[in-house]
Amino acid sequence: MLFSQSFATIVTGAWLASSTNALANYWTSRGQTRLLGSSFGVPATNASFDYIIIGGGTAGLTVAKRLAEDASISVAIVEAGSFYEIDNGNESQIPAQDVMWSSSMTADIQPLVDWGLVTQPQQQIGDRRLHYTAGKCLGGSSGRNYMAYHRGTTGAYQQWADRVGDASYSFENLLPYFKKSVNFTPPNELKRGPGSVVAYDPTAFSSTQPGPLEVSYSNDWLPFSTFVRDGFSKLGLAEIPGLNSGRLLGFGEFTWTVDPRSATRSSSETSFLQQAIENSSTLNIYQRTYAKRIQFSEKTAKGVLVATESKEYLLSARKEVVVSAGVFRSPQMLMVSGIGPKATLDSLKIPVISDLPGVGQNFHDQPVLDLAYRVNVTTLSQLANPEVAEKAYIDYITNQTGPLQSAGTNLIGWEKLPELYRKNFTENTTSDLAAFPTDWPELELLPVASSVTTPTTDSANYASLQIALVANTSRGNVTIVSNDTSVNPQISPNWLSSTTDQQLAVAAVRRGRQVAASWGITVGPEVAPGPSVQTDAELLQYVRQTVEPIYHAAGTCAMGKKDDPNAVVDSKGRVLGVEGVRVIDASAFPVLPPGHIQASVYMLAEKLADALKDSVA
Repeated sequence: MLFSQSFATIVTGAWLASSTNALANYWTSRGQTRLLGSSFGVPATNASFDYIIIGGGTAGLTVAKRLAEDASISVAIVEAGSFYEIDNGNESQIPAQDVMWSSSMTADIQPLVDWGLVTQPQQQIGDRRLHYTAGKCLGGSSGRNYMAYHRGTTGAYQQWADRVGDASYSFENLLPYFKKSVNFTPPNELKRGPGSVVAYDPTAFSSTQPGPLEVSYSNDWLPFSTFVRDGFSKLGLAEIPGLNSGRLLGFGEFTWTVDPRSATRSSSETSFLQQAIENSSTLNIYQRTYAKRIQFSEKTAKGVLVATESKEYLLSARKEVVVSAGVFRSPQMLMVSGIGPKATLDSLKIPVISDLPGVGQNFHDQPVLDLAYRVNVTTLSQLANPEVAEKAYIDYITNQTGPLQSAGTNLIGWEKLPELYRKNFTENTTSDLAAFPTDWPELELLPVASSVTTPTTDSANYASLQIALVANTSRGNVTIVSNDTSVNPQISPNWLSSTTDQQLAVAAVRRGRQVAASWGITVGPEVAPGPSVQTDAELLQYVRQTVEPIYHAAGTCAMGKKDDPNAVVDSKGRVLGVEGVRVIDASAFPVLPPGHIQASVYMLAEKLADALKDSVA
């Protein structure tokens, strides 16, 4: 059933108090335990809670649900957006429509579910300004992303542990928190059809204590994927069972956050929040509400000034304020509240509470390149044909299968560049890449059964190879130009600002051409970048003109040791120099593990939710 059909009328006052048993019996008979409306805060009214969470996104809702499991703890969630199922409909729920409103084009913005962030002109990519998708909805970017779920490498988390001086961040110690979030469903071979056997590691998931988040394999095995699998094998990449056990070098089929029963997106909202709404009487959601700043008494957080429809009011925090506003708005929230680089705060006449120069720095992302080809196997390009689209719709509605249930790919590969492609690297580039752990890939190879960024107008079948630079060295920043959080922060990712990244990108395109050729299905000349683009200079120019974000931003409120001048939070997420404030989201990552980010965000939220509960035990 559509989520919008589930809203109940809010009932308040003495009548509700005197009719509790009758209402409880009525809603229980309907499969509900409480009124949905009971979970929403009253706008424009001052209120007090134990914890206030700024941001109802991937991490924020995970933390909220875990805190609200204790009936003695009250929690308020402040979220600028609302339910994406209502505000964006099928384009947020159906897997194949995940690409809608998510390109880097500055006009490709859906304002009800997206912050509309646009970068500053980026010098190294021809002064282009790009839209950076970031979820403004309950669920945050888990309601906007491409749904890939996998874990990083053992070496990546060991580097994290070393950076913050806390052995609990090793992969072995983090694995229980990865497992805690997830309800894993094995692949349905009957729906997937022949040739779709998946190698996966069942021990990577809990079979006895499943979490709220649905993680599964696609119900659709694309014909294209069979050729991709053969190609990876020809190139010598080993098949990795499951991509969730600390290994990535090789290839495998990725899991994703889709409920296989309905073939719809599973997000922190559909999983953690909806469970909390059903089971908690102490959770309060303030939707379409902006956090303005954290209120302090000297250096101790006392609450959050918020605004709903321009009406300001105060939510007081008896215990702590948790900032989970994301990689761009968490540093913004700290800075407008007086925590950040002194020079920036002074320039905007914001009183300095804690001078932390690292706030907004250390911006990580994984820029992505795109190669496009015509192919002689059926791909998702055929959805442009009305008859094909109609059949796909029927398959999706009746069987939860077919191309609409697909994200456009089944397989992902990762590798360190073979020696053949490293011969033009400078000594500095070689040294930079050698500094990454031995199990950390340099490239993510993502074959897609459609033309991702290159427009097509004919009826041919197209496929793309997207290549993410997951061992890049360029770092960007986020800053503010106003003390008003309704003004977007200023974003400078600084993609390709290092020679290392430029040389890696050129080599990646050359390697990508070999990968595409290994499929054995390309037809005619290369569509993009095209056969005329051959020299290093030409390839680099193509990269500058077309490189895009993969939306894996992290690190702008980085975790670190107390003697690290750029650290913003400690290993428990506590903001340095103040009391009662934590940052729990991807901005707290000290490093960005290779690959897709959401599994690590859920893990961190689970881990630091335990830290919050332990602090009051």
